[in-house]
Amino acid sequence: MQEITPQSIRQAHSTISPFLTDTPLIYSRTLSELCDCDMLLKLESLQMTGSFKERGALNKLLSLSEQERARGVIAASAGNHAHALAYHAHRLGIATTIVMPQYSPLVKIQSTEYWGAEVVLHGETFDDAFQHSQQLLKQHNRVYVHPFDDPLVVEGQGTMAVDLLEHNLGQDIDMVLVPVGGGGLISGLATYLKSECPDITIVGVEETNCDAMHQALQSGAPVRVPARTVIADGIAVRQVSQDNLTTVANLVDDMITVTNDETANALMLMLEIEKLVIEASAAVPLAALLNRKLPEVRGKKVVSIISGGNIDVNLLARVINRGLAFDGRTMALKSVIMDRPGALEKLLGLFHQSGANVLEIDHHRLSGSAPVGEIDVSITLETRNRQHGAEIRELMVKQGYRLRE
Repeated sequence: MQEITPQSIRQAHSTISPFLTDTPLIYSRTLSELCDCDMLLKLESLQMTGSFKERGALNKLLSLSEQERARGVIAASAGNHAHALAYHAHRLGIATTIVMPQYSPLVKIQSTEYWGAEVVLHGETFDDAFQHSQQLLKQHNRVYVHPFDDPLVVEGQGTMAVDLLEHNLGQDIDMVLVPVGGGGLISGLATYLKSECPDITIVGVEETNCDAMHQALQSGAPVRVPARTVIADGIAVRQVSQDNLTTVANLVDDMITVTNDETANALMLMLEIEKLVIEASAAVPLAALLNRKLPEVRGKKVVSIISGGNIDVNLLARVINRGLAFDGRTMALKSVIMDRPGALEKLLGLFHQSGANVLEIDHHRLSGSAPVGEIDVSITLETRNRQHGAEIRELMVKQGYRLRE
């Protein structure tokens, strides 16, 4: 197994940089104020294929011999690794097969196929796709390019750390927040950053429903976590690799988790404040800061790795709505009104009085479970914040309305 060192990462940086986008590192004044720190965003979402995965995929591909290139490559991926590998393999004239879970976002499937890769849909999870890719590997004798359990891939991901420290805004960084799935990105970053700047605090962030690295650290060995619904599908890895676990245990300062709703809210705020479309996986570092999951960061220079921007547009609207609800800027209510003229108008007048905007109302006159003489109503409101929502509820109760679950 090849050893990953700061020197090998710097060499990889020299090798792959000419073929990658020099993604910006920007300062966000508004997010800095919200998170009470100096917030920097490393926008890997602006790579050609929309994620940091290009770094590792390209480093692996450029290491192949002519004979290996002729054999072609194969991989399993939930999306970003597939897209990155397909793009650079296409540039280099290398045949590619990608096995993806059958319910992968359509945008990621189409993007992978666009670059000439053969896409095989199999199973419901990354693990299912991975097992099938191993069977195909034996049948077709291709070179395997693992998304996180390969030293050349991890080495490539670590080249982002070179970019960070060489940027004029990257001087005197105090903390780097990294989304964590299989652990390849944080392992590469930590190897280089801790060597060059030992005082930098490195924190990994996972989604609560898929915290494989956190559980592995607690157990001292890789643990397979149950398959659960996640919003951050790009980091939904059920078991990390032993090598990445060892690196994280030795070099990473903390691992924390955020919820689905916290992630959705962070994604929505990134779109609203920075006008940046990012995927849910890239929003977890901001979610950690916004929800005070970290130790004191006041006055510190904090870098959030915006790992990717490949989100299905059909999912985006749902995530935004969920983020607005979490922020208290929309709320859903159910109540009962009398079945008489003017009753609905009176209720709407109450919302007008409260300063809420009615987004949607369903007047269940011909359906619903209310007794004869009463009507069920369902209302969705636009509100200022959670306190405003609480005031509306209180006003309705005072006016004699029964709130229903």
